[in-house]
Amino acid sequence: MGLNVTQKLIKSHLISGEMVPGEEVGLKIDQTLTQDATGTLVMLELEAMGLQRAKTEVSAQYVDHNLIQEDSKNPDDHLFLYSATRRFGLYHSRPGNGVSHPVHMQYLAKPGKTLLGSDSHTCANGCMGMLAMGAGGLDVALAIAGEPFYVKMPQVWGIKLTGELPDWVSAKDVILELLRRHDVKGGVGKIIEYYGPGLDQLSAMDRHVIANMGAELGATGTVFPSDQEVKRFLTAQGREDDWIELVADDDATYDINEEINLSELEPLIAKPSSPGNVVPVREVAGTPIYQSYIGSSANPGFRDFAIAAEIVKDKKVANGVSFDINPTSRQMLTDLVKESHIASLLQAGARMHQAGCNGCIGMGQAPATGKNSLRTTPRNFPGRSGTKEDSVYLCSPETAAASALTGKITDPRTLNMPYPKVKELKNPTVDHTILDAPLPYEKARKIPLEKGPNIASIPEMDVLPDELEVPILLKMGDNISTDEILAGGARVLPYRSNLPEISKFTFEIIDDSYYSRAKKTVSEGGHAIVAGYNYGQGSSREHAALAPRYLGLKIALVKDFARIHWQNLVNFGVLPLTFVNVDDYDKLKNGDVLVVSNLRNKVKADQPFFLDIKGTDKRIEVTHALSKRQIDVMLQGGMINWVKNRQA
Repeated sequence: MGLNVTQKLIKSHLISGEMVPGEEVGLKIDQTLTQDATGTLVMLELEAMGLQRAKTEVSAQYVDHNLIQEDSKNPDDHLFLYSATRRFGLYHSRPGNGVSHPVHMQYLAKPGKTLLGSDSHTCANGCMGMLAMGAGGLDVALAIAGEPFYVKMPQVWGIKLTGELPDWVSAKDVILELLRRHDVKGGVGKIIEYYGPGLDQLSAMDRHVIANMGAELGATGTVFPSDQEVKRFLTAQGREDDWIELVADDDATYDINEEINLSELEPLIAKPSSPGNVVPVREVAGTPIYQSYIGSSANPGFRDFAIAAEIVKDKKVANGVSFDINPTSRQMLTDLVKESHIASLLQAGARMHQAGCNGCIGMGQAPATGKNSLRTTPRNFPGRSGTKEDSVYLCSPETAAASALTGKITDPRTLNMPYPKVKELKNPTVDHTILDAPLPYEKARKIPLEKGPNIASIPEMDVLPDELEVPILLKMGDNISTDEILAGGARVLPYRSNLPEISKFTFEIIDDSYYSRAKKTVSEGGHAIVAGYNYGQGSSREHAALAPRYLGLKIALVKDFARIHWQNLVNFGVLPLTFVNVDDYDKLKNGDVLVVSNLRNKVKADQPFFLDIKGTDKRIEVTHALSKRQIDVMLQGGMINWVKNRQA
């Protein structure tokens, strides 16, 4: 039986385990990607491991999240990251070069390779015929040190694309259609693979748009074939020699099958406050907006900006609308200037921002209180924009530009104008010096790490205790995101390398008393949290596991977990448990005290066990999904202890 592209990628990188869905497999990692919001911890972890040199084929550190320099914290960390890339042999992308995902695609991505990134949208590079996955920073640090990446073998979800996109419908509407059908949990435990004749009209950057938001479906990754379009893209980037053909065999099969007829799609929009809350734009047309925002890793292509520029050319945006343009790479911005698209946007009333993540991560461009923001970004979780009571809609560049002109959500098909035909440039402005290449080893080993005063070492973690008596400090519902566990934005992210300070923001969006209450439990044995389905969806930021752990979190008991956050909890020694009977969720309330004895043996037995509710006759049956390797990690108090003990 033939193999699909996903199976070919996994088979060629399989180090341990079997390719059976649900079984843990260990994969060789060829490339890694880190960004500054997560990379500072990764570099500190490399230092703690005593790494001399990156053992991957390519590792790159991007500075794209924390670009606002309102004081010394961010620039100090930028210098630390630069010194770390010099020391450990990584590529370095300086502030202003752009968002990691499109820049990596332009200069380093290679078909047939594996890519692991400490950013959940690393999956975007699956557009290049790669197996690209997001993970916590510690997993990425281990990959840089030459260790395999362990993940449960996913099902392969084959999506056949047929037909052609109608006018005013683009790649963003394709992934919004999938979210409309399956919501934010639809991809959990799966890799999405696209194939079929509908691929022929999708550029490599269009595919990037679709692959990027596989993260919003909860998917392990998204895979496209490496075909003639990928060859065209690499040739335009001066990297034709990096191309190999990688397509599914004619008799390949998939675990799950689905079809999208592109010809039947229409402009779609995700309403507040979930990427899965998708409806046709026509259903919410007329809703007033305060902001229209174009850019981010979810719409990073030249076409995405150029189409907006052509729509607003020789026109003016509506009074009272903030029309924010967020270029995604230095190369893209240069080409937009050369083609006069920036002039068209500025003339129409646009506000230009530097190339980077910016408002997508709540780093500037926050909307006004109680006003609607229309964005081409990948996420609209509560508070992610930087405004606590935000109302963010997700849409295509066509819908965003049309709505900027009218001041209200507008189906772009209703504009009285022909659809502009814009494609990616055949000869983009390529600059292969944009990334600082790794130093030779003899020079690199002499580079000291430059640490500013805001960098604090990760504290030692205690082992899993045998007896626990812990109060439930928070009981939450479904789809709790990492933005709600630990917010991003300009207030919080400057402390990404200072755990004591960043922990003060933990769960503040849900309960701003959590920090003070949790801090008191540290010396008393810790505490637990309870939640519903899809706990920890969204970002890969390991701070969302590390900060609660620092504040005494011992048990996270939920109906089920999002993949990356579950792995991060294991990595930092927080026991991730699920209900055997989900109805038991209703038996628990804030303040209940969970009691368990002989815990270490119960975890090792890999069988369901009971938690007692102190002062009652109630018992909650729980289980875990840890592999034998992860059980060992958990017993030792987390991955850092596990690595140290292995080295010893």
